[in-house]
Amino acid sequence: MQKAHAIIVFLLLACVSAVAGASEAAVKAAFQKKYPDVTVESVVKTPLPGIYEIFANGDLIYADEKVAHLFVNATLVDTEKKVSLTEERKSKLTAIKFDQLPLNLAVKRVKGKGTRKLAYFADPNCGYCKKFEQDLTKINDVTIYVFFYPVLGPDSIEKAKSIWCSKDKIKAWDDQLVNGIAPTAAGTCDTSSIDKTIAFGKQKGISGTPTMFFVDGQRVPGAIPVEMIEQRLAAAK
Repeated sequence: MQKAHAIIVFLLLACVSAVAGASEAAVKAAFQKKYPDVTVESVVKTPLPGIYEIFANGDLIYADEKVAHLFVNATLVDTEKKVSLTEERKSKLTAIKFDQLPLNLAVKRVKGKGTRKLAYFADPNCGYCKKFEQDLTKINDVTIYVFFYPVLGPDSIEKAKSIWCSKDKIKAWDDQLVNGIAPTAAGTCDTSSIDKTIAFGKQKGISGTPTMFFVDGQRVPGAIPVEMIEQRLAAAK
């Protein structure tokens, strides 16, 4: 009897799972029909009845079952826990495993023993990156991988190539971002690493600088205070 009951429960759960999967597939199909040029990575139900989460092009969109209405740039908040479910989900969905980053394309800097690790994408003309670099001078025992990600215009590309072609990349980078001294080297060496970094960043939906990645895969867009960097370095495993 118990065995029969277990089989019935299993079948019921399987049916529920199949229905849920079919609903999510239907939402995805409806969305793709209306927006064929948008790549949908996942569709899941939200805690709200009849509302689905669509993850596409690095962004979260909410839709009803028929995709008759969309919630764009919306934030779903759990009022009991007082947390943003949107930010939690986005952080999880946009994470990249540290060993899956193309670290060979980055400039490596080791401070102290370099036990902890941090990677980030930066534009040489980015004001927030300049502030971030100044904050990084206060952090020790860390290996930093800097990806040249010149997305703010032609001048950024020229400066990134010039820094990359400098005899001392780290010094040229620090001069530009920390000391306000523009690079002078001719950017005529092999700068394909920058092109590959830009392609990787666009593929992964990295839309702004700085964008950081910690060893637990967590993505953090935008400059954050030194205290928060230390906290995330300590927490990342």
